[in-house]
Amino acid sequence: MTSRARRAFFAIVLFFSVCALAGTVLQRKVGAQSSADESQLRDSLKQFTDVYTLVEQNYAEPITGDKAQDVIFDGAIPGMLHVLDPHSNFYDPKAYARLREDQRGHYYGVGMVIQQQNNKVYVVTPYEGTPSFRAGIHPGDIISAVDGKSTDGWSSDQVAKALKGPKGTHVQISVIRYGQAKPLQFDLVRAEIPHPSVDLKYEIRPGVGYIHLTQFQETTGQEMRDAIDSFGNLKGLVLDLRGNPGGLLSQAVDVCDHLLAKGQVIVSQRGRAYPDQVYTATHGNGGKTFPIVVLVNNNTASAAEIVSGALQDHDRALIVGQTTFGKGLVQTVYNLSDDTGLALTTYHYYTPSGRLIQRNYNGVSLYDYYYNHAGALAANSSNREVKLTDSGRTVYGGGGITPDEKIEPPKSNKFQDELTYKDVFFHFAPVYLANHAVDKNFQVDDAVMNQFKKFLGEKGVDFTNADIASNLDWLKAHIKQELVTIQFGQEQGLRVLADWDPMIQKAITYLPEAQALENHAQKVLAEKSGARSEGESLAHRD
Repeated sequence: MTSRARRAFFAIVLFFSVCALAGTVLQRKVGAQSSADESQLRDSLKQFTDVYTLVEQNYAEPITGDKAQDVIFDGAIPGMLHVLDPHSNFYDPKAYARLREDQRGHYYGVGMVIQQQNNKVYVVTPYEGTPSFRAGIHPGDIISAVDGKSTDGWSSDQVAKALKGPKGTHVQISVIRYGQAKPLQFDLVRAEIPHPSVDLKYEIRPGVGYIHLTQFQETTGQEMRDAIDSFGNLKGLVLDLRGNPGGLLSQAVDVCDHLLAKGQVIVSQRGRAYPDQVYTATHGNGGKTFPIVVLVNNNTASAAEIVSGALQDHDRALIVGQTTFGKGLVQTVYNLSDDTGLALTTYHYYTPSGRLIQRNYNGVSLYDYYYNHAGALAANSSNREVKLTDSGRTVYGGGGITPDEKIEPPKSNKFQDELTYKDVFFHFAPVYLANHAVDKNFQVDDAVMNQFKKFLGEKGVDFTNADIASNLDWLKAHIKQELVTIQFGQEQGLRVLADWDPMIQKAITYLPEAQALENHAQKVLAEKSGARSEGESLAHRD
């Protein structure tokens, strides 16, 4: 069999494997298929095979190389799954490896984020404590060679693949840095690179902790416990879940277990292929409580909505920001042959009050579902279910988590959009640092702004004095963030933006309201506990 035929055969076999797995899951516990259903399925699969054979034999251009697999990987399987729902998904070997890497929260390499711009591969940031960070590689460095091989024409994926490798092995990297006459050479030893889900935690006000949680992976629960414990005697916590796409359900449960009282329901999941399951706080917070404000936005989804919904339903936290994405479908990831994977929706999840967070996707294009959030909310607003929290507050289901207090993000203007699109701050920082140094007390003053305006002119960015004046705080924050990141690391750079971020600063002001909510929640819990005790006593006397 030729390699072309083998690839085509593998693609077709994989397609039928996915069909069989999906069919098995969907039919389990609902009885056997009828003869008519089985006959219809066989006819449909035969029609697919006939169509594929005609395409493969008669298409205007030969289906060579990996195109046979692409027809299945990028066409037939995703098309089939997206008819079911927007979140069931197929992962080819590269995507599946990346998914598992994200779930584990670590990989082996040198520890840097890279990005392709203008046919060059730039270092965006080295992770702190990794080989690249310790060696002195900077954001803005251009990777010009790996192990003596020029990276001209390489994609960022090709460079990333070359940088990864077994723990303890060496890799030589050449970088071009602004202000340096010759490329800098680095001999790095690959190591296990942790990729924490908590990328920023610090005391943003005296006694007030701030935690930014990027996703839910295998280490998230422990990371959250460590972060909270590191603050000592907390007087309040701002938990930032903006942009968090979710991840592992088990870790969302683990996070809630550390914040709720023992025995409180966290989430329930219901599906037809597997038994329903209810998750409760098995350890609980041990009576250690503090006011919590959870900051969310339109891109807070899935496991992040489980946490938001559980804390809201139990009146344990005040939810502020924008209405969340509305993903209440749980995917089970199946490992298929040849390092491919299938994420298939097997459950709906419900918050403790019984809210289904999934928003309606019937008759909605994938583009509108993912990117037209305002339209989706409008479509769901007329028929949203109404539920009550433990203390009787009204909450809504069927369209994400509605915040208790709305905070809209500041809208960008044309000038800001242009600077962001051209990555001006990222490219200005190495130029400035070629002749200047910054310390931890650094502030962007008039001299820095004058150099920045000169840089804008050299890059062909048109601006007026009014553009600078009306965006001054925003400009200073982003200039300082890039400079501090190069000089002191990513975490310090993130702190600069958090200290400026208007949504975070507004969220902090709601801590007294969160404290009042927490006090009321404690009162309700005490009353329920007393009622149960009295009921048990009466039952015993009877």
